[in-house]
Amino acid sequence: MEIVLATQNKDKIEEIREILKGLPVKLITFDGHSRELAVEEDGKTLEENAVKKAEIWMKETGKPALADDSGLEVDYLNGAPGVYSSRFAGEDATYADNNAKLLKLMNGVEKEKRTARFRCVAALVSPDGKKELFQGTIEGIIITESRGTSGFGYDPVFLIPEYNKTFAELGDEIKNKISHRAMAFGKFRKYLEKILQEQS
Repeated sequence: MEIVLATQNKDKIEEIREILKGLPVKLITFDGHSRELAVEEDGKTLEENAVKKAEIWMKETGKPALADDSGLEVDYLNGAPGVYSSRFAGEDATYADNNAKLLKLMNGVEKEKRTARFRCVAALVSPDGKKELFQGTIEGIIITESRGTSGFGYDPVFLIPEYNKTFAELGDEIKNKISHRAMAFGKFRKYLEKILQEQS
């Protein structure tokens, strides 16, 4: 079985490959295509964006496509940056730009009010029009300064209370077992294993 990973984010591709390791499935990435697909993420929800990306890549390749949209939801900011997480500090914002803006907005906010969650929605869209959604969430706290060097995005400022470490301090091995993306793609993995079992 071949599935197209509908993303051009190399960090994300690496993470998804790690989570889905061992499945008898060929994951095709944009590197295998002659042109890159720019998808405007103009959905109001993570679900809308994930489905839109998967649908566009499915139509382009004629194969089942798997996309995800993830967001950081900070309670003090009424759920922002949410669907705008990757472009929180502007269209061409770097990870560092987004983190700097978030820390500035949270400056002086007491610990009890710094609660947040990472949410991921993965969407599988098949050529027959079938759509499946898988969701994962992890709760955490926004700390006052960046810590750690692994991971990407908001990982250096998102603390996991059970470990008292940020995602960027935990390292990929633990992150890929407990993260929002690990949960969403873990559910996808179970779904796919069931399908493959039924086909065998």
